[in-house]
Amino acid sequence: MTKKVYKRRDFLKLSACGLAAFSMHSCMGGSILGPDSSFTFVQLCDPQLGFGGYDHDLGAFRQAVRQINAIRPDFVLICGDLVNTPDEKSFADFNRIRADISAPCYYAVGNHDAGNNPTIESLEYFRKLIGKDYYSFEHKGYTFVIINTQLWKAPIEKESEKQDAWIKTTLEGASRKGSQIFVVCHSPLFLDNPEEAEQYFNIPVEKRREVLTLFEKSGVVAVLGGHTHSLIVNNYKGIQMVNGETISKNFDNRPLGFRQWHVTELKQIRHDFVALEAF
Repeated sequence: MTKKVYKRRDFLKLSACGLAAFSMHSCMGGSILGPDSSFTFVQLCDPQLGFGGYDHDLGAFRQAVRQINAIRPDFVLICGDLVNTPDEKSFADFNRIRADISAPCYYAVGNHDAGNNPTIESLEYFRKLIGKDYYSFEHKGYTFVIINTQLWKAPIEKESEKQDAWIKTTLEGASRKGSQIFVVCHSPLFLDNPEEAEQYFNIPVEKRREVLTLFEKSGVVAVLGGHTHSLIVNNYKGIQMVNGETISKNFDNRPLGFRQWHVTELKQIRHDFVALEAF
């Protein structure tokens, strides 16, 4: 069942089945989270330098960095579209401002970063100036998997297959350890309904079905993305799917800002909207 919600605070709690599954993983050798396992992180969407006006977007990004540093999250996740036009200047400006974030910062690649129809050359350009387009890291018993949704939207021979194999191996490895999983990407799998037709903002239906099945099987608890320039919150079989507000330009008249996620012991998860000050 899919439900879309528009709220400034959205809560996610594990179902009884999820807790039972976690207990079983613990008996099989997974670690049990303790009192020091709580943490916070920021979901920042579409800095997209140049989309809302280049100087405006530079200022908004700097303001977001100031506010993020003030709340001191464990880390920051940037959900793609780092820039509007992928060139040396915009990527250099992005890197310069990102370097001022005091917490570790991770990013996903967006369609504006690699192209609506990415090529080997555009991917290599991104990798050279920014870094990897898919990878993972662990934090306090959770696994964060960053993926390139452009390789699903507009597949590249060998590159898309390589990422898919890596995702499957990474999710299986996290699942075996009893680690619950956040997926970080750019494009949402769907907007309103898992069976909706493909359009600009989602990914192809057959790939979507394949990915949703894999995510459900692997114990993914949330999928974080950007791209929509509107707040979209869905729930698919207990998996929260949150495409947040941007810091460049929103299409739904919501204020510019980012989301702060809170993960507590016992795996309670919530997220709040933080508006940019003076924007």
